[in-house]
Amino acid sequence: MRFVTFEKSDGSVRSGVLTESNLVVDMYEATKCSLPEKLIDFLENSERNMKSASQLLQLTEGDLGVYPLHEVRMMAPLPVPKSLRDFYAFEQHVKSARENRGLKMIPEWYQIPVFYFSNHLAIKGPEDKISMPVQCEWLDYELEVACIIGKGGRNITAEEAEDYIFGYCILNDWSARDLQRQEMKVGLGPAKGKDFSTSIGPWIITKDEIEHLRKGKGFDISMKARVNGVLLSEGNMKDIYYSFGEMIERASAGVTLYPGEVIGSGTVGTGCILELGTEVHRWLQPEDVVELEIDKLGVLRNSIECE
Repeated sequence: MRFVTFEKSDGSVRSGVLTESNLVVDMYEATKCSLPEKLIDFLENSERNMKSASQLLQLTEGDLGVYPLHEVRMMAPLPVPKSLRDFYAFEQHVKSARENRGLKMIPEWYQIPVFYFSNHLAIKGPEDKISMPVQCEWLDYELEVACIIGKGGRNITAEEAEDYIFGYCILNDWSARDLQRQEMKVGLGPAKGKDFSTSIGPWIITKDEIEHLRKGKGFDISMKARVNGVLLSEGNMKDIYYSFGEMIERASAGVTLYPGEVIGSGTVGTGCILELGTEVHRWLQPEDVVELEIDKLGVLRNSIECE
């Protein structure tokens, strides 16, 4: 199933499911208020709520709570997640990005999956404009996959972690590289280089929908990024070094994870301008359009504007 959040013509914001025929079903309206209005509340009891939500796929145009996709405005599927952790799980990206800065690979990276906390209150959705920070001249995109936690747990093992994943979506970890470079020299960060915006969407696909594509520690799904229609980045999630299970094990060690938390994979190999080099493409500028496309997860499109 594909879960979305959307704005209706009357200005109300609801969550629901997207059918194969591109109909958006308002799960609150269609179930006569038995399912929550917001996806964050749905996730609090996701296992129970999924039984009711699955029935919505049978609805057709004209049924209560069913809207053609062109009549609604798609938003970030989880507009205000409970938290946002972003990992660093693709070896090729880490190696290439460090080489471009004249740095060698560090052995500690192979010992533990590491992450940072980003700003979960600065989430953007499909077609939203991304404001370029005032002091930034080196704006970059990052092509990532995110998993959504659907069940609370603590000290979760990698082997158990699958039970705690609700689904997956595209994540664009926008980066102000010049701000990031300055603060990282201090040894604490990234923070200001990352906290202005993160895009997710256009939907969250439930884990069962891509289980048949599992390969290695990831899934055999292609990942692409385009800027102004030009293909720049191309990778595959199957190349991930740390599985989401291993990331969840690390994140939940001594800490309780709650439904509605987001965990990012980090950037796939070739998945940003920092890694490709500015000889391949300049840093992003206002009016640029960035499209991230991942098999089964859709296309996440955003344009850049001045602050």
